[in-house]
Amino acid sequence: MKPRVVTVIQARMGSTRLPGKTLIDIGGTPMLARVVNRAKRATLVDETVVATTLSGSDDAVPEACARWGVPCFRGSVDDVLDRYFQAAQAHRADAVVRITADCPVIDPDVIDHEVRLFVEHQPDYVSNAVVGPFPRGLDVEVFSMDALTRAWREARPGFERIHVTPYIYDPANGFDILYSRWDDDYSEYRLTVDTENDLALIRAIYAYFGNADTFTWPDVLALLKSNPMLAMINATEHQKPLEAG
Repeated sequence: MKPRVVTVIQARMGSTRLPGKTLIDIGGTPMLARVVNRAKRATLVDETVVATTLSGSDDAVPEACARWGVPCFRGSVDDVLDRYFQAAQAHRADAVVRITADCPVIDPDVIDHEVRLFVEHQPDYVSNAVVGPFPRGLDVEVFSMDALTRAWREARPGFERIHVTPYIYDPANGFDILYSRWDDDYSEYRLTVDTENDLALIRAIYAYFGNADTFTWPDVLALLKSNPMLAMINATEHQKPLEAG
């Protein structure tokens, strides 16, 4: 029997490099709404939930979700692993898809690909995000509720709890891990939003596609290949190391 799969989108308003980015405008629609709309089109996912914090600075997130009719769970500010565990438990997940709210071109077909691997091979954890030349911004992790529960019980304070899954994909902890691979190297492309340059690229991509949410990752790839100057907009930006928080 297929597990009940719940996508949990990690979202909060605080950002050191781009404050308030979660609800920043992209072609007339808040970024979080873009992420939610795209994630909800994954056909192998049973429910999509936003997980934010109990901090008053994040009140705008559940208020927006209420307007959109999207479930929103509020939990720990700093223990993001606990926030994920509580959200997944509250929504009766057998398996969890982890996405972050700064990935507004996330592709539902990519989500379905990772979920399909999880269902067919039944590992503890599947991801395209830990190894392999993937474009930052299409990150998808899928893990079992059992794996999440063990991580929640055993992960140490700090790094392992802030970033949710390091305890699971650490080989020392003995989980059954499956990494999906890309046929080609797309690591030159950066499709997440951490800086003004990232935002400029994403806005340009959305504008090219008429500010609709229906374009796919192959559509974006074709656009960037045919317009290499677009990718130069944020070519000097780098992902903040996990250790930096």
